[in-house]
Amino acid sequence: MNQRDDTLELRNKLFMLLKQRAFRHGRVVLASGKESDYYFDMKPAMLDPDGAELLSELILRELEGIKADCVGGIEMGAVPLIAPVAMKSRAFGRHLQGFFVRKTVKDHGTKKRVDGADIAGKTVAILEDVTTTGGSSLDAVNAVREAGAEVSIVLSILDRGEGAAELYASAGVLFRSLFHAKEFLNS
Repeated sequence: MNQRDDTLELRNKLFMLLKQRAFRHGRVVLASGKESDYYFDMKPAMLDPDGAELLSELILRELEGIKADCVGGIEMGAVPLIAPVAMKSRAFGRHLQGFFVRKTVKDHGTKKRVDGADIAGKTVAILEDVTTTGGSSLDAVNAVREAGAEVSIVLSILDRGEGAAELYASAGVLFRSLFHAKEFLNS
């Protein structure tokens, strides 16, 4: 089996896992403040051994050819993705250290907003579980830039298709997602 077919097979397995464990119908208020008739709660899939394995594999395949020294993102969405991706990065011939961006600066200890790997002077990939308008990860992009790093990409598991791509384009940041909400809504 060639790598393209293998990637499609892994993607299909992840799609089925996400459909079973992450996708829900029902009225909710999203982090963006918008209301929706459907919701993606990625935590059960990200914290499942099969989900973590599939996600880290597909994220690293998506990052092939993208310059990055580190992977990270905003708490809480990216945190369950960071360690599996960092651990598996060696199998892809990379050494991607992990970091995360706090929503607010710690009021004790080191008072860091960006925690984990020292990202100053490095190029990073921002990971996200679900993007709607893109505001949460744009906050991470800005914090990372303030910490002295360059952002090569924002990579989301799922794009709801509600403005994130346009927001990142206007900020000069490459944006990709493994899935789009319409794939689940149309299945």
